[in-house]
Amino acid sequence: MKRPNSKKPQTGFNAKKSPEFIGRKKEIQQSSPPTRGQLPPVKKLFRPSSPDLVIIYGFHAVLAALTASKRRILDLYVTENSLPRVMDAAKAKGIEPKIVEAKHLSAHLGEEAVHQGFLIEARSLPDADIADIQNITGVILVLDQITDPHNVGAIVRTACAFGVDALIVTQRHSPNFSGVLAKIASGGLEHLLIVNVTNLARALEDLQARGYMIVGLDSQGNELISDITLSTPLALVLGSEDRGLRRLTRENCDAIARLDLPGPIQSLNVSNACAAVLSHIKLRLGKSL
Repeated sequence: MKRPNSKKPQTGFNAKKSPEFIGRKKEIQQSSPPTRGQLPPVKKLFRPSSPDLVIIYGFHAVLAALTASKRRILDLYVTENSLPRVMDAAKAKGIEPKIVEAKHLSAHLGEEAVHQGFLIEARSLPDADIADIQNITGVILVLDQITDPHNVGAIVRTACAFGVDALIVTQRHSPNFSGVLAKIASGGLEHLLIVNVTNLARALEDLQARGYMIVGLDSQGNELISDITLSTPLALVLGSEDRGLRRLTRENCDAIARLDLPGPIQSLNVSNACAAVLSHIKLRLGKSL
């Protein structure tokens, strides 16, 4: 007995091959959201990198840049969900935010960047000189070729928290005050006077001529910071992560001190050491810091 033919009878018409179906399929594909590979080129959304372009991202850093009004802001990029948090500040500044998707910011900044849906393109802060430092708390920080932006960003934030008058850095062998450094500083760049110098040894001599006591901080220092008689104005010098204080820097210090660390580890990350020594000095000098 023959089995019945299970194939459907040919009707002479294939809907999937019809011009109407093919046209509709193309229409659906064109109207569908683009995949990651089909996103508009990030380079067309943001300005290309340049020496005079500063990138600031993260809520606190962006809000500080908007409210401090110390730098020229070129554009503000925010996600739709993040917009309400900076709308008033942007409006007061006369800036029209540009709405972008979070994946655009991540593609531009790197997947590891914690942008929180905020990004500003701006210009650098105005140049400052040692003569511009105002003696308010009487304490400044000097960085001797510290290159890690995470450490410098943390130092900027700590300096702002303790009311330090200024931060002096070298023009060479210092990180850009942009991007991840600005994010970690959490708005501190807008509130701390930052002085760039070409020759740190001469800058220290200049500070001494202005009456500053210069104290270098080093884990191998000859004296404990707690044993040194401190006076203001005071400049605390922090060395690089690998080499510490350079020879000429040491020669221009009035004292080389170390923290009193009773534990088995006798050194700290430079940003942690900065926080510890500023806390110690605040206790020593009282409410002035």
